Amino acid sequence: MSDALHTPPEDLVDKTGLFAGMNKFMGVASMVMILAFVGFTISDVEYSGAVFSAGKNFIIGSLDWFYVLVVNAVLFFVIWLLFSRFGDVKLGQDDTEPDFSNFSWICMLFSAGLGSGLIYWGVAEPMYHIADNPFLTREGITPGSVEAGSKAIQITNFHWGFHGWALYVLVGLSLAYFSYRRGLPLTLRSAFYPILKDKVYGPWGHIIDLIGVFGTIFGLATSLGLGVTPIAAGLENLGWISNTTTNQLFLVAAITIAGTLSAASGVGKGVRILSEMNVWASIGLLLLFLILAPTAFVLGMMITGAGEYLWNVIPMGFWIDGEPERQWQSWWTIFYWGWWIAWCPFVGLFIARVSKGRTIRQFCLCVLLVPVSVVMLWMGIFGGAAVGVDLFYQAGVQEAVKADYASGVFATVAGFGYSWLVVPLTILITILLISWFVTSSDSGTLVMCTMLSMGDEHPPVKFRVFWGITSGVVAGVLMLAGGLTALQTASIVAGLPIAVLLLMMAYGMVKTLHEDFPVADVEDTRELEYLNR
Repeated sequence: MSDALHTPPEDLVDKTGLFAGMNKFMGVASMVMILAFVGFTISDVEYSGAVFSAGKNFIIGSLDWFYVLVVNAVLFFVIWLLFSRFGDVKLGQDDTEPDFSNFSWICMLFSAGLGSGLIYWGVAEPMYHIADNPFLTREGITPGSVEAGSKAIQITNFHWGFHGWALYVLVGLSLAYFSYRRGLPLTLRSAFYPILKDKVYGPWGHIIDLIGVFGTIFGLATSLGLGVTPIAAGLENLGWISNTTTNQLFLVAAITIAGTLSAASGVGKGVRILSEMNVWASIGLLLLFLILAPTAFVLGMMITGAGEYLWNVIPMGFWIDGEPERQWQSWWTIFYWGWWIAWCPFVGLFIARVSKGRTIRQFCLCVLLVPVSVVMLWMGIFGGAAVGVDLFYQAGVQEAVKADYASGVFATVAGFGYSWLVVPLTILITILLISWFVTSSDSGTLVMCTMLSMGDEHPPVKFRVFWGITSGVVAGVLMLAGGLTALQTASIVAGLPIAVLLLMMAYGMVKTLHEDFPVADVEDTRELEYLNR
């Protein structure tokens, strides 16, 4: 076995001065990159939006096959790892124990990987697909019917399911292995050590980490800026505020402050506690939707949608629409793959940070299967509830979603027919939206600071505060200038080089595992264990 600990250079971070605890070049380069992109975007929003859209349209129109290839290759790679002889290898030394309980660990996986999107897209996406998707025509299903509803839930499960989470598994596993097993810094560059060797500490490594910082800061900023829409919609439904840009900016500021305070307290306190609270509250909300909606119908939709997804997950994963003029796949599936890929550095590094001491098999099994199981449960209940109240109670959920995707969940609540529960449920949903955004904000802040401090798991508090506030300021500035959609598009474009990096990462992982655990060593170990019995 050759998994010897690597000793990084001692001069990776400054020891004194303003940048003490951080890599000075990375800190300055990150700020310059952020100012340059924000400046370019807001200087002429229409032009920058057109430039980014042209890049996105080229990717989803001409490179759809490449994204489909990458996500499928990564999924099969993760499945191979799950059942391979490397499954018992620990992400750490052989005697390393996990830092967090199983429940806390799983809660934090959700805080970074899913969060608030489940609440409003759990209703909105099935409502879009029930009216129009290419599978309805292929299978002769009437739009707006019960059969169309189960097909819509199947598609939603697909977009939030195994393929996306496999990307997070690959990045998180690679970073955790090279950091905790091999002693490299907990940064994106470390996953490419098998290819670049000590060059990861030079310009190539800086470029890789800057790509990760770009995806994290702008992914957070656009998600926060666009995500306050459902929060403001919920507060407007309660009659507390009007859904104006000014009030949305106040919400961004409040969430930024809360997320920064949580990040300053560290993973073991703020992030863990908030994640656990969110999970318990989300379970309560899920049960209420199941009870208040037509329960038998919702359970049938959930089981049918999950079963059809599991039965068709491989054919759906490899399907490429053969009709160029129909843009549904580009608008939905390829956009989702691009967004999942763009978020890989952020979510993968955070998952790696909280997964020390897990085995490769445990990591792959839990990070892949547990979240996807919850997705199928959640989308089945939320989507089934929306379909049920729309078809049986004429709740107008489809119309509400068409007008504003964020209002669909509140229209579903109103459609239950229990007027005395509308206000309490709206309050619960709004609080959950805010809380999930806070956990995404604090997770992203910790990830950025960890990368810029060259893998320090406890980066200086001053940098956590600075980068937490910076993400909120970027979101606010882009919101005022109307550039959030443009930056969201740019994040999708940034997913293209990350997709290439993912393939290199998988190669590096296979190469290193075979070097660290040759077949002879494994056979000798098994023979010794047998004799010791």
